[in-house]
Amino acid sequence: MSTFPVTTWSLEQTAPTDLLPAAAPDGDVRIVRSELPSPEFSRFLYASVGGDIRWIDRLGWPYARWEQYLDRPGVETWVAHERGTPAGYVELEPQDDGVVEIAYFGLIPAFRGRRIGGHLLSYGAARAWDLADRWPGLARTKRVWLHTCSKDGEHAMDNYLRRGFTLFDTKVEEEREVATPGPWPGAYPA
Repeated sequence: MSTFPVTTWSLEQTAPTDLLPAAAPDGDVRIVRSELPSPEFSRFLYASVGGDIRWIDRLGWPYARWEQYLDRPGVETWVAHERGTPAGYVELEPQDDGVVEIAYFGLIPAFRGRRIGGHLLSYGAARAWDLADRWPGLARTKRVWLHTCSKDGEHAMDNYLRRGFTLFDTKVEEEREVATPGPWPGAYPA
């Protein structure tokens, strides 16, 4: 099986004032928290957003694993909708000592390039900063971080930097080649 190099960049914000929000896109775009944990919906978002960029880590998760993950205090999924249709999502995962990871973020391919991504990232980062307001018992957020990699879209890194995230780590690792899973085989042309 062949491998290829993947560069992973980790970025952070260390104060709420680091966030540089993007303008809201034109049209009917709404961001709503998915308040009821739904393994089916979360797996749909994960596979639909990450299918063409080889997100495979969670594809093998059984229902119970999704349920266990989503039921953790402070794990939140915020979904962007354009005219009522899910367009993308941001998933927040609290960690120790007031750290919140933007664990997953992205748009379904048909919604990329429509100025939704910057708005969704801005909104998600703001929700990471005020996560403790919605979850009594969680530490106040002191740091928000995320990672992106060379498999992500060509505008991903620029979006993170324009939202006020700064680079704190870079790694290069070999990854094995896999077929693009997509939400179903052949969903997105290469």
